[in-house]
Amino acid sequence: MNKQVVFGIVTFLHDLFTAGWIGGLLTLGLAVLPTARRLYGRGPEAVRLMDALQQRLRWVVYASIIGLAGTGLLLARRNPAFGGLFSLANPYSAALTAKHLLSAGMVVVALVRSIALAPGRAAQTPENQRRKVVLLIVNMVLGVLVLAATAALGALGAPPPVR
Repeated sequence: MNKQVVFGIVTFLHDLFTAGWIGGLLTLGLAVLPTARRLYGRGPEAVRLMDALQQRLRWVVYASIIGLAGTGLLLARRNPAFGGLFSLANPYSAALTAKHLLSAGMVVVALVRSIALAPGRAAQTPENQRRKVVLLIVNMVLGVLVLAATAALGALGAPPPVR
């Protein structure tokens, strides 16, 4: 298979995993949560709705984490400026390191949210519900920062054409 076709497929998958995870976070935080609160207040119906969505979407997040790690390694290695994981050797590697650290933060927050505060594990107290919302907002912000780091990587130069 042609290297450009493989690169296109890997890029598509990386973008798809990104859209699924960060897009899902933004949709939950900016549309679903406010709508659930407007319709149900902070009562048990809103909690049940958000918990059901969290349970359903956590598999999208897990698949995205695995998919982004695999496709991200393939994409990073393609750029001649790639200095290795967590390298600060040049601006490209520094921006990539920032993106990796932000992404690692997202993974930690997602795991805390989906495991430690999962429905059935944590008591459904108002305090735990507040923690879930705070962590959702934190991950939304981290996701936007990951996208900003991705834009910085693009601005630092695209890799040379595949031969």
